[in-house]
Amino acid sequence: MVYEADQIKVLEDLEAVRVRPGMYIGSTGQAGLMHLIEEIIDNSIDEALAGYCTEIHVTVHPDNSVTVWDNGRGMPVGIHKEAGINAVELVMTTLHAGGKFDNKSYRVSGGLHGVGVSVVNALSEYMRVEVRRNGKIYRQEFSRGQKLTELEVVGEAADTGTTITFLPDPEIFDEVKYNFSKLSHRLRELSYLNGGLLIILTNEVAGVTRRYQAKGGIVSFVKELAQNKSPLHSEPLYVHGTESGIEIEIAMQFTDSYDESIFAFANNINTVDGGTHLTGFKTALTKFLNDYGRDKKILRKNDSNLRGDDIREGLVAIISVKIPEPEFEGQTKTKLGNPEVASIVAGILQEELGLYFKKHPKVARVIIEKSVTASRARAAAAKARKMVRRKGALASTTLPGKLADCSSTDPTKSELFIVEGDSAGGSAKQGRDRTFQAILPLRGKVLNVEKARLAKLLDNKELHSIITALGTGIRDEFNLDKLRYHKLILMADADVDGAHIRTLLLTFFYRYLRMLVEHGYVYIAQPPLYQVKDGKKTLYLYSDEELDAFRAEHTGKFALKRFKGLGEMNPHELWETTMNPEKRILKQVEIRDALEADEVFSTLMGSDVAQRRDFIRENSDKITTLDI
Repeated sequence: MVYEADQIKVLEDLEAVRVRPGMYIGSTGQAGLMHLIEEIIDNSIDEALAGYCTEIHVTVHPDNSVTVWDNGRGMPVGIHKEAGINAVELVMTTLHAGGKFDNKSYRVSGGLHGVGVSVVNALSEYMRVEVRRNGKIYRQEFSRGQKLTELEVVGEAADTGTTITFLPDPEIFDEVKYNFSKLSHRLRELSYLNGGLLIILTNEVAGVTRRYQAKGGIVSFVKELAQNKSPLHSEPLYVHGTESGIEIEIAMQFTDSYDESIFAFANNINTVDGGTHLTGFKTALTKFLNDYGRDKKILRKNDSNLRGDDIREGLVAIISVKIPEPEFEGQTKTKLGNPEVASIVAGILQEELGLYFKKHPKVARVIIEKSVTASRARAAAAKARKMVRRKGALASTTLPGKLADCSSTDPTKSELFIVEGDSAGGSAKQGRDRTFQAILPLRGKVLNVEKARLAKLLDNKELHSIITALGTGIRDEFNLDKLRYHKLILMADADVDGAHIRTLLLTFFYRYLRMLVEHGYVYIAQPPLYQVKDGKKTLYLYSDEELDAFRAEHTGKFALKRFKGLGEMNPHELWETTMNPEKRILKQVEIRDALEADEVFSTLMGSDVAQRRDFIRENSDKITTLDI
């Protein structure tokens, strides 16, 4: 397919990006930096979607510049008739200039708004573009949205492609520090969604190189997501079809797990809020398995129809659609709105399921029987959940010796500290402000809910106490209006055991009370690591870096104490450092990517020890936080 300068469409000038960068990249923090890299990568991915790119290399250099190389067609270099400048300069310096506003250059594209590369240029101290095309290497350099040089030929090329190097502008970004694990996750994700595409990520700072190539595409994706679960059938079910120019890919594997892990993508974009492709999938799956179960007498005459959540219990699935004209709801592209997609997905899925189960009737029976078991377990657990909700509405005296409630009855002004250990719990009770701070000490073992059914969860005293104290109920019985505290603060020791407790609790919140996390009610307290006494002054330091900085500024003698745990602090110290709203440090727990969070919790709390060890090694510098 021809891709030339005249196919670049100009919609408006590049303005105000540097004045209001948040409007274009969301923030000027780590998320914004990630957005810059993704905008450049998206252009290379679009070349892959068009069938012209087989390799993408992403390199993070020691000076914090980033290079993205691909072997696509190479950006057009000719003179654009309307603009009167070369296509490289036009795309780099003009907002809404690109080859994605008609279907001639790209049938399918993820970068729909055409703002990407020009915004990256506007927010970069330096940018260099090299194009391999027509047997030549073309180069042009830019800075802060303006050109530094003219487009010039600097050599001969044996292949085609585009290489872009950019350095984020320190005038815009206070700190240039990339989230390497998040970047790795996104590139691995893209390799699965574009089967066979080779993506190489190199972090020159850490001396780490990762190679991603999933020849099995989304089938390999599902296998990886399900690797810590026990599958009900040996190979994932793969569905592929095209209708009205819309390509549908679905890979799914039923497991004996208790949580569904279903992720939907449109043009490689993770549509975290779902949309019509996900609706079509769920509707068709539920209808087909109920009809099949009735027809094959697996569901008895008196049995109720299976609910969708019963059928999807333990299901791992990836839904990927490629659409020429996608309609996303909202600027963030998190929900697909094309109404025609639902019926297309449903039609293709039902047809393929019919063919698959005709060849594999035993698999169908196992899936439906497991769904029936889930349905019965749900009904049996409903009574227990209702009981938990009733208890949650009672006074705190229902938890003698555990919950020390606050006097405030206004949830917006109340906070609950979930504290590891009796000793720390005792200090917290004495040091707190009783008017708005409630304390719930954890004395026994917290269950790993990643490997347990709901009934076992409700038998765990510590988790049962948390559910009761919150008052919301869980899962189907969850009611956010019943929440008794709008700040839920996990307070554990700053050591390995404390990190384990926090992870167990976060796994529980993520799997069973996710809405509390999504609404920003869950926090992690950060206790100090050191107490420093310098004369009559007492200071608290929260990291080794703070201690190093203190030592550099204070060459005299001072008394240093390292806290081994919360229990070493007296009530006054615990209040001053960790509980006093005017001085404490709280870290809000956020879910920025459900797929990444699902992988993190499956890795940390699943059964693959080697995978967990590698994850901890790679993320040891983030041990004080869990960035989900």
